[in-house]
Amino acid sequence: MGENAIIATPEGQMNAAATAANPDPDAFRREFVEFAGSAGVLRFGEFKTKAGRLSPYFFNAGLFDDGAKVGELGRFYARAALASGIGFDVIFGPAYKGITLAATTAIALAGLGHNVPFCFNRKEAKDHGEGGILVGAPLKGRVLIIDDVISAGTSVRESIEIIRAAGAVPAGVLIALDRQERGQGELSATQEVSREFGVPVSAIATLADILATLRARPADRAHVERIENYRQRYGVAA
Repeated sequence: MGENAIIATPEGQMNAAATAANPDPDAFRREFVEFAGSAGVLRFGEFKTKAGRLSPYFFNAGLFDDGAKVGELGRFYARAALASGIGFDVIFGPAYKGITLAATTAIALAGLGHNVPFCFNRKEAKDHGEGGILVGAPLKGRVLIIDDVISAGTSVRESIEIIRAAGAVPAGVLIALDRQERGQGELSATQEVSREFGVPVSAIATLADILATLRARPADRAHVERIENYRQRYGVAA
């Protein structure tokens, strides 16, 4: 284990200094919902999902599209990584979206005193120079996969294959938002991934955090009602 490894702590608590500074260690999750809304990443209305469902909200991480937004996003990922309880030595970002996410998370963690190496893959192997499909730090020890969302789990599956092929161990997956709704069966997409690969899946925020944030704003009562109805129809237990 490297000297800068992140070590899991009981119940995923952050360090004592951070906890003392913020008596509610989960407040950053609702802060993230506010941030995503102000950035136009989280929107409310009527949107058709890949599963053909009409969702009252939509989350498009591709709209974290400038330096300030990506920098702030990295700080939320870093806080979520420390709060997750997942111990890891290296961060891995699957191409393509995960590349930026891994880099900005590593920068933010370094700013919090945790200088963790990161790595990402190419879609096609390079046949000159250093060659191969991996760029960055060596994949070794426990590896935390950073991605935006989980839908079919394809990106996670490919990432885990790459990590294991390098002789490293997949420690877990960290995503931006867990919609907490049924995937192929009765489980959510994140629960399906966790069961299939035997790794924990954590998120900066969940649908429950969206609802908690909206309930605190009387003007958003209509959004709460529509999302509650959607959750009753498609949701799963946390």
